[in-house]
Amino acid sequence: MTNIDEVRIPEHPTVLAALRLACRAPSVHNTQPWRWVFDGARLHLYADGERRLHSADPQGRQLVISCGAMLHHVSTAFAARGWHTDITRLPDPARRDHLAVLDFKPRPDPPDRVLALARAIDRRHTDRLPMLEPPHWDERSAEVRTLISAYEVEFDQLDGSERPRLAAASEQSSALRRHDPHYQNELHWWAGNTANLEGIPASALASNAELSQVGVGREFPAGPRSLRRGDLDDRAELAVLSSPDDAPLHWLRTGEALSAALLEFTAAGLATCPLTHITELPSSRRIIAGLIPRPGVPQVVVRVGTAPEGPEQPPTPRRPVAEFFSVDRSAR
Repeated sequence: MTNIDEVRIPEHPTVLAALRLACRAPSVHNTQPWRWVFDGARLHLYADGERRLHSADPQGRQLVISCGAMLHHVSTAFAARGWHTDITRLPDPARRDHLAVLDFKPRPDPPDRVLALARAIDRRHTDRLPMLEPPHWDERSAEVRTLISAYEVEFDQLDGSERPRLAAASEQSSALRRHDPHYQNELHWWAGNTANLEGIPASALASNAELSQVGVGREFPAGPRSLRRGDLDDRAELAVLSSPDDAPLHWLRTGEALSAALLEFTAAGLATCPLTHITELPSSRRIIAGLIPRPGVPQVVVRVGTAPEGPEQPPTPRRPVAEFFSVDRSAR
């Protein structure tokens, strides 16, 4: 006889498959700063504080945004497998690292849109190179603006006249960090390595020449000498995701909104590049706040465009599920 609870929770292989797909979520420097615990009925998301960037992210803001992106990826992956997730955010005030709890309800026959977003998870990657303009941008951006308003996050597109100011904010942020040894050591630890299952591999970095073509991007250790898309002036559109306040709940929901936006754009065949370095320092954040039409706290800038035909970027590495997932029935 089947226990009725068993049909109301996903089987263990389903949980593993969903997490294996969802761990493709973007995270700052590909730190993958999350832990998941299954208590036999519910799935718990924790921030992994050991993966926090102490110099670039002393408050843990980008860590929580990264976990929010993973949370939305997980919800999407389960939805594509016939499971609706009810999410309780920040369930335990005594534990700041306990970010969410997921309860499950069976919902078979997922709609085509959900399946398309789940397929987009594997295709999405951060494209740091120059891009062509995205077609139907006004229509696409309006759709995404409506979509992520459910997370209490605003999506404001920037017009071309504002790009120089954003580029100035990006350069200012980089200049202030250029001679900070702690920041630079941390950056070189996480970027440019080839053997790790975390961090940003050299193949995903832009060379100095490529970065200069884009003008708005984090100054990573330079990738291998190259000038991919060398004849292309960057025509990517720029948008800002902002929240009403600067607190962990809003960081988490920003991450969810970011994931929702990136998957929508990817499913539509567009290329994306989220940028958080411009919002790390108060001075550059104030510049961005002056570019958006309403009061808000800028959290992430996103470049959106079309990648021209060419060799596909190899996927950035991800840790095995066993490294960030465990079963603990006492967690109930």
